[in-house]
Amino acid sequence: MDNFYNYFTEDIGRVFQALVEVISAVFNFLNYLFNFPMRMNIIKEHSETFSTTDWVMLLIANIMIIAVCVLIIYFVGKLIRKIFFGGISRKEYEKMAVQVRSLQRELMRSNYEKDKILSMKMGEYEPPEEEEEKKEGEEEETAIVSNRNTLQSPCVDPSDSRFFRLTCVDNFYKTEYEEPVYDNKINLEQICDRFRKFAASQLKLYYDIDMMRYFLASMGTSRIIILQGISGTGKTSLPYAFGKFVQKDTTVVSVQPSWRERTELYGYFNEFTKRYAETEFLQAIYECNYFRDPHIVILDEMNIARVEYYFAEMLSILEMPLQEEWKVDIVTAVWDNDPCLIDGGKVQITNNVWIVGTINNDDSTFAVADKVYDRAIPIDLDSRADPFECELTDPVYISTDHLNDLFEEAKENYPVSQEVIDKLELVNAYLIKNFRLAFGNRIMKQINDFVPCFIGCGGTEMQAIDFIVAKKVLRKFESLSLGFMKDELTKFSNYLDKVFGKNTMVICKDYIEQLKKNN
Repeated sequence: MDNFYNYFTEDIGRVFQALVEVISAVFNFLNYLFNFPMRMNIIKEHSETFSTTDWVMLLIANIMIIAVCVLIIYFVGKLIRKIFFGGISRKEYEKMAVQVRSLQRELMRSNYEKDKILSMKMGEYEPPEEEEEKKEGEEEETAIVSNRNTLQSPCVDPSDSRFFRLTCVDNFYKTEYEEPVYDNKINLEQICDRFRKFAASQLKLYYDIDMMRYFLASMGTSRIIILQGISGTGKTSLPYAFGKFVQKDTTVVSVQPSWRERTELYGYFNEFTKRYAETEFLQAIYECNYFRDPHIVILDEMNIARVEYYFAEMLSILEMPLQEEWKVDIVTAVWDNDPCLIDGGKVQITNNVWIVGTINNDDSTFAVADKVYDRAIPIDLDSRADPFECELTDPVYISTDHLNDLFEEAKENYPVSQEVIDKLELVNAYLIKNFRLAFGNRIMKQINDFVPCFIGCGGTEMQAIDFIVAKKVLRKFESLSLGFMKDELTKFSNYLDKVFGKNTMVICKDYIEQLKKNN
């Protein structure tokens, strides 16, 4: 043991001694470096014999010493900040702390909403005793279910049903509804002209004829239409007036800022009251199963909440290739006195319903996601048309079957010309090369649907191409950093003149100029 101790003191002891000497030397260095009083005394002792050159050299030497001091303080401060704040500034650290607290609150709110949804689901579960009672009356229930999907089934007292409003709808169409006599001779151009005159003469709402064509052609292209623009230009009034024109009042659903999930649209089962909290939206799509009139549901101020949160399911449903697959889940368990047209807990979305969302782009609203824009036809209403005089025009009855037949007929009679398709391919190639943007398959399908419908409404092919390219293709420019691309935008505007003819693509060129001004 003594031998090891002698070794340890001779070997390891020297290491520790050297370490102590290094630490002592560092402290001595710092002491001499920052001991400015000592330095001033030394300068006083030698200053009497200094020449001008000596003073200059003294100044340079002290500047170098001060620079070394500043560098040491800077690196020590940086090291301390990295140790205690993770390498970020105090301001950034406090900002991140605020964001973390905000995310914690959001997480707590989400957990609360999840628990609420789970409790709703649990409320739809029937205890074993009730299941046994239902098994005992299985034959009777089967008879009731088999009759629920017919208008001949007996009326149900709404107070006995968990769907009060939907049951009232059933009772009305079983006892009071009479199908109107539809005008199956009117064409698309006549619809646009009569609609414009009806809105002006009956409702004092004035629109350009092109706006009527854009709106009706959009109905032949997509089930979702977005009306956007400044307040007071008639975004809500336009679909409202169309409902009055076809004598099937438009359903107006006011979107609330708190909307975050599907239950805001379709409602939910309340486990405490054992009733289903029905919404205007649910009632509208359910009632559309009973009639063949075109019906519009307005989502007013749809981007006052995040559209992709509460509307995602509807976007997916309307993407289904077969209309029979357009079904929305309402409940998981079916009761014997549920409304007639709830089949297996689902409600069919029929082809006579269109959803129109109105959008205001300001600081109080959210940006609409691309997946929403891609599936919809956006129409800008930035100004009101001048009032005009016209004869008093009556509303009409139009069946959805006739309207859809008119759209299909237009698509057969007025397909997009091969010349225009070739020009669109040139524009597509230019966008890929210069902006890394391209026409998607969905956009090409919408172009092939919109242009014939617009021509059928009385417009021209180039008007339709100008509109649909601006709204569906050029809108994607907003996702780019255009601040450094103004020259490229100017070149693209000139390229449109070269391909389609000078001053042909008016809407596209105006949109490009607007992009250049805003960036």
